[in-house]
Amino acid sequence: MKCILHISVLLCLTFILSNTQEAPCKLQGKFELSGLYKSGDIMLGGIFVVNFKTIPPEIDFRSKPVQWKCESFEFSVFQKAQIMAFAIEEVNKRTDLLPNITLGYQLYDNCVSLPVSLRVATTLISTMEDVVPDLSCNGPPPVVAIIGDPLSAHSIAISRILSLFQMPMVSYYATCSCLSNKQEFPTFFRTVPSDAFQVKAVIQIIKRYGWTWVGAIATDDDYGQYAIKIFLEEFQKYGCVSFIETVPSVTENNIIRRIVKSIKQSTATVIVVFSSEEELNPLIKEIVRQNITGKQWIASEAWSTSSVIAIKENFVSFGGVIGIAIRRGEIPGLQDFLLQIRPDYDLRNNLIIHFWEKTFSCKFLENENTTNASRNDSSKVCTGLEDITSTYTAYNDVSELRSAYNVHKAVYALAHALHNLMNCNDGYGPFENNTCANIRNVQSWQLLHYLKNVNFTNHLGERVAFDENGDPLAIYDIVNWQQDSKGAVKIKSIGLYDASSTTGDELLINEEDIFWNFEYGLVAKSICSESCQPGTRKSARKGEPFCCFDCIPCADGEVSIALDSTECFKCPDDFWSNDRKTECVLKEIEFLSYDDAMGVTLTTISAFGACLSLSVLIIFIHYRHTPVVKANNSELSFLLLVSLILCFLCALCFIGKPSNITCILRHVAFGISFVLCISCILVKTIVVIMAFNATLPGNNTMKWFGVTQQRGTVLIFTLIQSVVCTIWMAMTPSIPTKNTRYQTAKIIFECDVGSVTGFSCLLGYIGLLAGACFVLAFLARNLPDNFNEAKFITFSMLIFCAVWITFIPAYISSPGKHTVAVEVFAILASSYGLLFAIFSPKCYIILFKPELNTKKALMGRAVTTK
Repeated sequence: MKCILHISVLLCLTFILSNTQEAPCKLQGKFELSGLYKSGDIMLGGIFVVNFKTIPPEIDFRSKPVQWKCESFEFSVFQKAQIMAFAIEEVNKRTDLLPNITLGYQLYDNCVSLPVSLRVATTLISTMEDVVPDLSCNGPPPVVAIIGDPLSAHSIAISRILSLFQMPMVSYYATCSCLSNKQEFPTFFRTVPSDAFQVKAVIQIIKRYGWTWVGAIATDDDYGQYAIKIFLEEFQKYGCVSFIETVPSVTENNIIRRIVKSIKQSTATVIVVFSSEEELNPLIKEIVRQNITGKQWIASEAWSTSSVIAIKENFVSFGGVIGIAIRRGEIPGLQDFLLQIRPDYDLRNNLIIHFWEKTFSCKFLENENTTNASRNDSSKVCTGLEDITSTYTAYNDVSELRSAYNVHKAVYALAHALHNLMNCNDGYGPFENNTCANIRNVQSWQLLHYLKNVNFTNHLGERVAFDENGDPLAIYDIVNWQQDSKGAVKIKSIGLYDASSTTGDELLINEEDIFWNFEYGLVAKSICSESCQPGTRKSARKGEPFCCFDCIPCADGEVSIALDSTECFKCPDDFWSNDRKTECVLKEIEFLSYDDAMGVTLTTISAFGACLSLSVLIIFIHYRHTPVVKANNSELSFLLLVSLILCFLCALCFIGKPSNITCILRHVAFGISFVLCISCILVKTIVVIMAFNATLPGNNTMKWFGVTQQRGTVLIFTLIQSVVCTIWMAMTPSIPTKNTRYQTAKIIFECDVGSVTGFSCLLGYIGLLAGACFVLAFLARNLPDNFNEAKFITFSMLIFCAVWITFIPAYISSPGKHTVAVEVFAILASSYGLLFAIFSPKCYIILFKPELNTKKALMGRAVTTK
């Protein structure tokens, strides 16, 4: 492998040939870094965040800048660095993995600073010596692979450099989905799932509890921005985002207060946060200070298990946090290894010195980095004999190994790749001419080939492998922030998200284990608008997200059967919506039946009219020899009474469920019976007029209009109507039909007239006869009393015409069964009008004034009238 010298750090001075001797290249500079070191046949590099605060030097461009200073030592991250050392020690002790090969390590602290991370990366890929003694660069590179960086932004920058040299980098905590792009980051791998899977897990949780209205917060870095971008793309297919805020990388109080204001003003109860604990902490403190409660926080894996945030003081606002956490694992023998640590005065292991001083709050006099001021101050002096087993910090707490467990997997992934490389058989190798790599002179690009195909099962039975994007199998723990009996915050696992699940149920949560930080322990509710119940539809609010809507009741005849229906569906023709608009029910079939009150009333009136007409007929037959009956053309009177009986009875054909027979019968019976009735009255009127004219001298017209002619006239008039009815029913018969034009909620079961022309001819013919009868009767109204029947006929025709003239608009405007009722009423009213107007005076004389029912009385009245 060629010398790997980063151009910013490893620019060699031009060497000068003199006396056939080479002048060695010298480094332009050397960085002062905190790290751990152990030599080996093959070296692995490591980048960790041990100190969480950096103090950059002042740059005035007048002198060489001093080194960056790192502060705020974090025990839990130093534990991760020690786990890398522990895993390498484990591999070195194994005989089945890399036998006769010793792994070494060189790892550094990046102090949460990108410039420092770049310094670390360039240091790892270059020689550690001040002078490069062998310009031929034989042997393996300084490190063949790097474990880290834990931060996505740092990993992006470092990977761009490492990819130039085909050096693999295995991160244990960088989750940005952008790093899955093998075109840009071909040498990047990780043992932590990509944010793309984390976002899927978050959305699965949100869907599980029906949260459609959420707030979103992300840090202003690659990790936060890529995560929030994927989240928005996926979540907006399901719900809406109330607000989106960005936490600045450098704390700015005005921005923090603005974010808190957005949280307070939003109606969203659920807030999703993609952030690291360092950048989120200032926002957390402001939220707690302002005592914001009643929010359900969804934590990304970067802060879901943070011991810095998950404290008692924050529980009022952040109790019940549901978070995505890196899969927890156990590493046997780790705690014993951690407690074996002892001070090492090798500058390459200065992190141990910093750890010891931080743990026991003391200073080593031998520490070269200790200033004279610190030597003479009141700080306790470290002896190196302090009892580490008597302390309890995040360093020796191995109960929650998550990202630390990923460090262990990263080391073993590289070890297995090297082992597979070492076991290659010549002639069957993957490289040019089927050659194999030399484990004693392994190059990074050769290791890269084997790392892509790593596939093994670790001590916990978990499969470790990388997909085509360098990502591991996505498995997360779902955690919940709760309080124990002493009030301390504990982070409890409540479920699992397994993206590789073959059962179709990727998210498994034990509901009984969840603590909800809401009144009565109820599940949080976060929606912009309440769900639209069946019977309503969603109507979007103008200018607002689709999750914010109004619920509009379905129109009559339409239904919705599901929650949050976007539209109502029209019922089939024979169906109608129920009162709640939730289902289509069969329409009520309405017709004038014998069961309802109106039908019973009309039936009774009809039957009574027929009986009354029959009674009058019986009276007239019984008194047929009396002058009153004789003087009024008894034969026509009998026929008229029979026709009236038929008129009353034909009304019954209009009542009851329509059928083919009743539809034809009702119109035929109505038309013929009424024409027969009016024909009798018309003939009687003509007879009265002719009888009066016959009394005049020289007038003998009665012989031309005798009984035979009278019968023939009635028959002809009736036959004409019969012909009209026959033609009508033959061409377009009246049939039962379901009418929904006037009442959409009901089916009006009625008889369709078939032909409006036929029905008009039927009514018009009756009207023509009635009009002619009325005119003739009106002209004969002043005839002598013994022929005074014309007065009663005039009155009866006046009633008849008035009834049928008012019938037309009433018939047209009456809905449903009332249309038929109006027709029946017109039939009965006109029939009663004829019966009473014509026959009541005669019955009165026959029954109550028999003394007037004599020829002498009739003639006397006639004389008196004259």
